[in-house]
Amino acid sequence: MENTTAVTEFLLVGLSDDPQVQILLFITFSLIYLLTLVGNLGMTELILLDSRLHTPMYFFLSQLSLVDFGYSSAVTPKVMAGFLTGDKTISYEACVTQFFFFVAFITVESFLLAAMAYDRYAAVCKPLHYTTAMTTKACARLLVGCYFCGFLNASVHNGNVFRLSFCRANVVNHFFCDAPPLLALSCSDNYVSEMVIFFVVGFNDFFSILVIFISYLFIFITILRMRSSEGRQKAFSTCASHLTAVSIFYGTGIFMYLQPSSSHSMSADKMASVFCAMVIPMLNPLVYSLRNKEVKSAFKTAVGKAKSSIGFVF
Repeated sequence: MENTTAVTEFLLVGLSDDPQVQILLFITFSLIYLLTLVGNLGMTELILLDSRLHTPMYFFLSQLSLVDFGYSSAVTPKVMAGFLTGDKTISYEACVTQFFFFVAFITVESFLLAAMAYDRYAAVCKPLHYTTAMTTKACARLLVGCYFCGFLNASVHNGNVFRLSFCRANVVNHFFCDAPPLLALSCSDNYVSEMVIFFVVGFNDFFSILVIFISYLFIFITILRMRSSEGRQKAFSTCASHLTAVSIFYGTGIFMYLQPSSSHSMSADKMASVFCAMVIPMLNPLVYSLRNKEVKSAFKTAVGKAKSSIGFVF
C-alpha cells in the first residue's frame, strides 16, 4: 500500500445528529469552555501578579493552566462551530494540525504532573535543600524538558498516523481528529502504527507515573514520620490537589489509549474524550483553587484591589 492519501478532508460524525441535542451540547460546551478560559488564564494571571505565588510550585501550576487551555482550545472551538453551523467537515491539513497540538499539549501535561510531583517531594522531604534544588534554572530546565518531550511525541504520532492511506472513506467516527478513529478509518495495514502508539504512550505514562509514585512514596513516608499533626495536615493539604489532578488525568488517558483496537468502543471513547479534552482542563483550576489556601488568599486580594480600583474610577 502506498503511503498516500486520496482524501482532502474528513467528515466528523460528532456526538449527535439530533438538532435539539446539538443545541443542548453547544450550550453545555460553551459554558465548559468559558469556565476553562476564565479559570486557566485567570489562574495564570493570578500567579503572575501575586508575588506570594512566585514559587516553583505555582510556576509549574501556571504552566499547567496554559497547557490545559492549549489542548482544550485545539478541540472545543471546532466542536462548538460544528454544532452552531452544522458543518462537521475538517480539512486534511487542519486534522493533522489539530491532532498534533492535542497530542503535544496533553503529553506536556503528563510530564508537567511528574515535575510537580518531584517539586512536592523536594518541598516535603528535603525542605532545607529545597531552595537550592528547585532554583529558577532547574525549574526552567524541567519545563523545557516537558515541552521538548511533548512536541517530540506529537511529531512521532503525527508521522505514525498520517503516513497511512485514507482511501476507502473520510467519515471519522469521532468529534475531533484522534488516533483510534483515524486508525480505524485507514485502509493501510495499521498494526505497526497501533504498536507504536501503544509503546510510546505506554512509555510516557510509565515514566511519568513512576516518577509520581516514587515521589509520593517518599512523601508519605516523610509525613508518617512527622510528630506534629499540624505538619502532617499541611503536607497532605499541599499534595492533595496534585494527587486529585493526577488520578483524573491518568485514569482517563490509560482508558483511552492503552487498550487494543479490538477492545475500543467508539461511544465509550467519545465520552472519555469529552472528559479528557474538555472537562479536565475546566476542573484543574477548580481543584487547585478550592483546596489551596494561598490561591484563595491571592484571589481575595486581587478581588479587593479590583473593587478599590473600580471605586476610585467612579
